[in-house]
Amino acid sequence: MKIALHWKILIGMLLGVVFGIIAVSSGMNTEFVTNWIKPIGTIFIKLLKLIAIPLIIASLIKGISDLKDISKFSLIGGRTIGIYILTTLIAVSIGLVVVNIVDPGEKIPQETLEMLSSNFSGDASKKIDAAHNQKEKGPLTFIVDMVPDNIFGAAGNNRNMLQVIFFVILFGISLLLIEPKKAEPVRAFFDGLNDVVLKMVDLIMLIAPYAVFALLAALIVETKSPELLYALLWYGFAVVIGLLLMICFYLMVIKFYVKKSPLWFLKQISPAQLLAFSTSSSAATLPVTMERVEEHLGVEKEVSSFVLPVGATINMDGTSLYQAVAAIFITQALSFQLGFSDQLTIILTATLASIGSAAVPGAGMVMLVIVLEALNVPQETLTVGLALIFAIDRPLDMCRTVINVTGDATVAMVVGKSVDKIKEPNPKNWDDHLDEVR
Repeated sequence: MKIALHWKILIGMLLGVVFGIIAVSSGMNTEFVTNWIKPIGTIFIKLLKLIAIPLIIASLIKGISDLKDISKFSLIGGRTIGIYILTTLIAVSIGLVVVNIVDPGEKIPQETLEMLSSNFSGDASKKIDAAHNQKEKGPLTFIVDMVPDNIFGAAGNNRNMLQVIFFVILFGISLLLIEPKKAEPVRAFFDGLNDVVLKMVDLIMLIAPYAVFALLAALIVETKSPELLYALLWYGFAVVIGLLLMICFYLMVIKFYVKKSPLWFLKQISPAQLLAFSTSSSAATLPVTMERVEEHLGVEKEVSSFVLPVGATINMDGTSLYQAVAAIFITQALSFQLGFSDQLTIILTATLASIGSAAVPGAGMVMLVIVLEALNVPQETLTVGLALIFAIDRPLDMCRTVINVTGDATVAMVVGKSVDKIKEPNPKNWDDHLDEVR
């Protein structure tokens, strides 16, 4: 009996957790896991990142050129950005409501604060320095940074994905504006390149179940202080509840606007969600997200090829929700009083910070510093506050990346529905397809 891809990935995740727990409880040498198991997961993430830029270039140019009308592109682009900003504001608001109800900061004893501060103060200082470098830039630096001065240099670093998208959009629009006869060879080239990159995705997905096993086994084994995680359960509980409420919001949108079954949506997007959980990177998950949205959710490429790469770069609903919860949690734990105007500041700052947050693991922590400094939290308090959440940040980073990816897929369906670009899905059978690849 053949097992569907999402079940294989889920089995790999569960086995990885079980293996990690057994390894820790039996006193297994962590170097074995680090040296012989974790590299499988590392290679998988690097492979996904390897094809992220080629996939964006090929699929976005193909999507824009297929529009044949520049007015359609401006319509899709405007709606995409507007909806992304709206969902981010909703995410931050949900986070604030949940954290004020749960009130997790009041449940952290002073001795735990001191222990966390001594263990993670060095890491916290690095994040603060990185945030200061970000804040020293001018108000229009975000826009300036979107424009590359060397496309090959921009394409050489996944952190410059916005620069690549800017160039590709400019290239695609120019392709629409020249004579169709002259544009046809270029379109044919990128059509072929898109097919080749999608085949690379198929090949990489062969090792997905083994990779998530390796990633989660290594995570469990490398957790330094499990007792600290227990002390932060209330904070983690508040974040997870907020993320679940955000999922419920997405499913309501799918049901009442897109007119699709929420359970069907979750089933189709689940492989991308599971990979997002394992890799903690929206950018690394992007190739799989695009495949699921196009082949299994039925969003046409001319929509998905723009909405999803942009979403992986600027739409961080899970990250912005986490920043709201973390900011209130830290100020509660350190007895730093916030008023209503301060919470409005969090909504604005977290929204803007999430747009500039890179689609890589841990970037949200840097943006959290910006949010806290907007609240005038003192430097010494800021260091203790970041140390407070470092111990549990990685597992929560995994959870919020799932929300980021789910939000991207939801917005792709909303935009597709609004411009009548959703078709009946024609999903390929992954098992038969992978058998052919083998």
